[in-house]
Amino acid sequence: MLAPTSTLLSTEQYSQHVNPQWVRLLDLLQMNECYRECIGAELFTAEGRRILDFLSGYSVHNVGHNHPAVLAAIRDEMDRRGPAMLQSHVSELAGELADQLCRRAGGRLTKVYFSNSGSEGIEAAIKFARAHTGRFGLLHADGAFHGLTCGALSLMGSSFWREGFGPMLPETESVPFGELSPLEEKLRSRKFAAFIVEPVQSEAGIRIPPRDYLGQAQDLCRRYGTLFVLDEVQTGLHRTGPFLAAHHFGLDPDMVVLAKALSGGLIPVGALLLSDAVYESVYPSLRRALIHTSTFGENSLAMRAGLATLQVLEDERLGERATQVGERLRRDLGQALADLEMVKEVRGLGLLCGIEFHTPKQLRLKVFFEAFKRIHPGMFGQLLVMRLFGDQNILTQICGNNFLVLKIAPPLMVSDAQVDEFVSKTAEVVDAIHSSNAFWSDALSLARRAVNI
Repeated sequence: MLAPTSTLLSTEQYSQHVNPQWVRLLDLLQMNECYRECIGAELFTAEGRRILDFLSGYSVHNVGHNHPAVLAAIRDEMDRRGPAMLQSHVSELAGELADQLCRRAGGRLTKVYFSNSGSEGIEAAIKFARAHTGRFGLLHADGAFHGLTCGALSLMGSSFWREGFGPMLPETESVPFGELSPLEEKLRSRKFAAFIVEPVQSEAGIRIPPRDYLGQAQDLCRRYGTLFVLDEVQTGLHRTGPFLAAHHFGLDPDMVVLAKALSGGLIPVGALLLSDAVYESVYPSLRRALIHTSTFGENSLAMRAGLATLQVLEDERLGERATQVGERLRRDLGQALADLEMVKEVRGLGLLCGIEFHTPKQLRLKVFFEAFKRIHPGMFGQLLVMRLFGDQNILTQICGNNFLVLKIAPPLMVSDAQVDEFVSKTAEVVDAIHSSNAFWSDALSLARRAVNI
């Protein structure tokens, strides 16, 4: 048996052997905590702090941290000592989970390819789209976030994520999110295998498209022979209310990528849902039966966790709760922040929400705000995150491609009292930003430390 390791020694080992820059960043942001226990929407540190989680591991913990039913299912599967990764048998659990996913997704989505992550699901979608259409071009939307493997990264325009990694996949092009004319202009060339798009752009700032945009984009893809592929890694599994965000818009996509919340946040898992027509293009014969596989993709623990997670989502009616609580959260936040001039908008779908900030008109605040934007675009948002975490014991984060939007994505089982706590504490912090110089002094101190680090 391995001896227990002290927290300090574990951090030193992580810094030495894994990612020292991550440790330095957490130290800089004063967010380097050791968590002793995580339950539901609450995190408990070794020092006894209780932190309210309104990030959910970027929409991983839809059913809450360490849901007892999912834990029990994983334990039962381990105790069963059945086939885990034989690679030479039919996984009954994978078949059962695929059936449940296809039933919930509906439409023409009748097959499932299991992977380990959303990025891996995007990679599979790229290959499958090319196999089906015989084309190689790929379209994506400005502001997208699809993952950090080379194929997924090719579908993202941000230079921050791509810098230093060399040429991406050729024949990838972008179109403005929410605009149909530029999309049709690209599709008319008939050179694109797929248009891969998030129904709600999470990292771009919780961007919700015009009501008819996605349906008309789907129709255009059909007209020009391009597959319509939805990345629902953050929006799926009832995060926005329905099982898929696609259901808000009445869509019938060719493929959908799921991951993150699929196993209750406990086992890496991803799933690419696809139509029979796409499947038959990739796996047309016995010779091609193993043409695209993943060693861990159908492992029994992930499949069992996935089945348990779907059951929890259904039994606890968390989709309905996401819709109802999300509406109340946005309403209460909007009212609490209405008089604060740096707040531009509160928006979202279900429990995927964001608060967008913008330059204030008041000269004193405007000078501070613009100065720190010039130091680093994310300085203001990160100070807000630090204040929420350090002063109010609230965990959230700014969006990865839009530093002026605070992401709000609690577990779907979050209680009414926890929502009230979040609203009141967030309003307190944002009000302090408007009325106190201490926030801006802290920002200057952080800027100095960031330069020195």
